[in-house]
Amino acid sequence: MIDRGSQRTAHSTIGPMLAVFLVFLILASSWLFMQRRWWLPQLASIHGVDIDRVFLVTLIITGGLFVLLQGILAWFAFRYGEQRTDRARYWIRPALEKRFALIAGIVILGVDVTIFALGESQWFKAWGPSPDGTPLIEVMGEQFVWNFRYPGADGVFGKTDPALISSTNPFGIDKTDPLNADDIISINQLHLPESKPVRLRLRSHDVIHSFFLPHQRVKQDVVPGMQIEVWFVPDRAGQYEIACSQLCGLGHYRMQARLTVESQEEFDKWLREAASGGI
Repeated sequence: MIDRGSQRTAHSTIGPMLAVFLVFLILASSWLFMQRRWWLPQLASIHGVDIDRVFLVTLIITGGLFVLLQGILAWFAFRYGEQRTDRARYWIRPALEKRFALIAGIVILGVDVTIFALGESQWFKAWGPSPDGTPLIEVMGEQFVWNFRYPGADGVFGKTDPALISSTNPFGIDKTDPLNADDIISINQLHLPESKPVRLRLRSHDVIHSFFLPHQRVKQDVVPGMQIEVWFVPDRAGQYEIACSQLCGLGHYRMQARLTVESQEEFDKWLREAASGGI
């Protein structure tokens, strides 16, 4: 025989238990948010301040809605759970429901437009035209290496030809062009001067990669057949990770390079050593 009394008791605890769980979820999520754990790593670029601001505003808006909606759900679960003395009232009012749907739609649209406007404005600001005279460095992604090419002392890149691309010539450099004689090729090592703008021209000759500098808040897909340029200003000296954040094959996990941000004097010294074959 089924014990109706124990069954009613079990059902009567479902609502309060769900309410307690939701309250715990709200408190735990809020605590983790305030601790700022597992967030983006330490900032090391100028434009990253605006990127982080967009990130924070987005979290505040979505987090506020999360707390509000989960709190309402917890209250309803506690007050109107089965076997409670209060019963939820139910009625059909098409006009009221239409107004509620309209207001909810306006709120959601406003949130979406706000987040979109913040994100797009900062995207155009960060990836718009670079300042005049910004030096250019070419980046070539391939399975599973990042190749970097600097112009030599003349500041001009030599000619390249896609037909010349090979495992030992990732950029397809035309060695018959004298302008290529002083160009510098670096594998998995990118050096940049501190507090100076730099422009990167990104390419790939096999699959889609994604050039990711987490500390500098730079992330851009690298697409075969396209030349995509980004620019930024690294403002903190040190060594940082360069990752590929696009699954690009079985060796994707080892496609990792190193960014070194240093003073202008140290950067010039590295260029001289690289030009003379010292690296």
